[in-house]
Amino acid sequence: MKNLALINKKAKLIIALLLVTSITLGFTVIQKPDPEKDRVLISLLKFALTKGHYQPKDFNDDFSELVYKNFIKNLDPSKRYFLQSDIEAFSEYKNLIDDQIKAEDLTFFKLVYGRYKERVKEVESFYSELLTAPFNFNKKEEIELKYEEIQYAKTDAERIKKWQKELKLNAISGLMDRIDLEKEKHKKEASYHEKSFKEIEVEVRESIQNTMGDFFKRMLELNEDDGFSAFLNTITLAFDPHTTYFAPQDKKRFDISMAGKLEGIGARLQKKGDFTKVVELISGGPAWKKGELEVGDIILKVAQGNKEPLDIVGMRLDDAIEFIKGKKGTEVQLTLKKISGGIKVISIIRDIVELEEVFAKSSIVEKNGVKYGIINLPKFYIDFKKSNSRNSATDMTKQIEYLKQEKVQGILIDLRNNGGGSLSTAIDIAGLFIKEGPVVQVRYRDEKPNIRVDANKKIQWDGSLVVLVNEFSASASEIFAAAMQDYNRAVIIGSKQTFGKGTVQNILTLNNYVDYPQDLGALKMTIQKFYRVNGGSTQLKGVTSDVALPDRYAFMDVGERDEENPLAWDKIASANYTPWNKYSNFDEVVNNSKLRVRNSAYFNLANQNAKWLKQAQKTTSISLNFKTYKKDLEGRIQENEKFKDLNAFNDNLVFKSPTYEWPQLEKDSVLTQKRDVWHKNLAKDAYINEALNILAELKLKNTEHLVKN
Repeated sequence: MKNLALINKKAKLIIALLLVTSITLGFTVIQKPDPEKDRVLISLLKFALTKGHYQPKDFNDDFSELVYKNFIKNLDPSKRYFLQSDIEAFSEYKNLIDDQIKAEDLTFFKLVYGRYKERVKEVESFYSELLTAPFNFNKKEEIELKYEEIQYAKTDAERIKKWQKELKLNAISGLMDRIDLEKEKHKKEASYHEKSFKEIEVEVRESIQNTMGDFFKRMLELNEDDGFSAFLNTITLAFDPHTTYFAPQDKKRFDISMAGKLEGIGARLQKKGDFTKVVELISGGPAWKKGELEVGDIILKVAQGNKEPLDIVGMRLDDAIEFIKGKKGTEVQLTLKKISGGIKVISIIRDIVELEEVFAKSSIVEKNGVKYGIINLPKFYIDFKKSNSRNSATDMTKQIEYLKQEKVQGILIDLRNNGGGSLSTAIDIAGLFIKEGPVVQVRYRDEKPNIRVDANKKIQWDGSLVVLVNEFSASASEIFAAAMQDYNRAVIIGSKQTFGKGTVQNILTLNNYVDYPQDLGALKMTIQKFYRVNGGSTQLKGVTSDVALPDRYAFMDVGERDEENPLAWDKIASANYTPWNKYSNFDEVVNNSKLRVRNSAYFNLANQNAKWLKQAQKTTSISLNFKTYKKDLEGRIQENEKFKDLNAFNDNLVFKSPTYEWPQLEKDSVLTQKRDVWHKNLAKDAYINEALNILAELKLKNTEHLVKN
């Protein structure tokens, strides 16, 4: 989770205020029973957002226009259902939605969602006929995927033409997949007779018929509650991208994910228009181990083992996830539109992402006769319900002690892809490396910041320290990295900047505030903002690395700045703190690293790859001519070959488990296998290698203050 679910004393006061105020203002069903659940919900959310959100918005014409635009866009992102006449009818309400929200008037919602259901049913009535005859793959035509720049169809005929192109794109993609499959079968068995293009084309259309039939069946099963949840989220997301309404079934799924047991491929997915996009890989999960799925990839189709793939473009995220997840040991095949632009089919064996995989672990490596320790921390974890259970701070303390026993001369902390977690543990971990002082400033709206400090004067590690981050190091990771940077305690190395999530959310169970017989779900709401000890917010800008290493996301807008409507960056007064200032060559080491990176063949290639990927994102149209489509796809694959050496790096260093873990490894073959995979990956990791180069160069002004090994 990127949000920090710390519920402190002030958060409880806000909840109490909401409860008390709602009673005194007659804002509950206790005093004024209302049989309409939708009106109760919209009233609750309006009140909670106004009173509790960190940066509340005025319900005015600007807000109305934002909700208007986003609700229509969320229902029909590719403009393939609504007609232009619908948009003209809806536009009468463009500046009235704020007034309707205040009056608990659902006219706009009912009009738009009702019309949407009508249009879906209309498309369902004609799509099948479009698949009865072969497509003309020799025709020179394209489909535009930058939907914000295309117009709604003015007539039914124009809408049918849009759907012809959509279905034809599916057919071309399916043809390519099946033709490749036929070639593979022939390679394995020379006597196998490959099917003709015509035979494959018929199979592809039949497959699309089945897929679309299932798709429209699910679409037409959606009820007004589903639509209203989407409408409420259009309102909440107008405040910021992390303020979300959870319908009852969504809240249950959220609770399960918080429990830490994940069964499936181990990836967090997000809806981006009509597409299902990979936004995070769970450390230790099946997808993470396989190494073929990447953040930024789009999942186009899902197949259960060797069964027919199901097209999930346009599918609701919840439904798509149902097909992707599954029981441990089962196979899922994903057809991906890779971040590099090509289409690729990968196979993943589902598994349970064990909690053990998110715990801190360490490794030892010897470089030029000197030992160094690496600690991997995938998450800032804690169990608030069990006070004596392990947490990331106590585990980090133990790992440092183990490394000290190994006589390491420096420690590297790997926070890549660490999406955050518990703020309290982030503060405690920062305290392991500084004597005492402020770590982070936490602020509620219109109030002075609360300076959270490390009060423990004990320093667990007083030697050289490097922190490795990337674009997906977020929230608590950014708090820790920022503190280490502000104190000049560690060299921060990695992506140009971290994720940039500097806000805190709290979960409000809505039935706690009204006496209503049905489950109303919950509201996840932004209530606080983080600031570094130097006064700068981590929001949007994240933490800028001392040494920026090129990677494939270097020129892309990823992280918080890729979200819609994020809160802005700002600055407050600096806290009173004293930098560590015990390195004798900090600036020299940073400059040396920058020079190495500039002259590195690997990082120069990584930089070229990043530019190529950025350029690939600018391609927004796809040819529907088979020969051109095939040529373009093969060209992308061929261009991508230029960067294959990025997967060939190996520093030939040997990484080993610390001595304390040896008895466990002798008893546990599964753990041994996991560590072997991790250690091999470390040796092939150019980013780890450069971080170790920095660690090896860092010198302290004297060694008297070093913690004794």
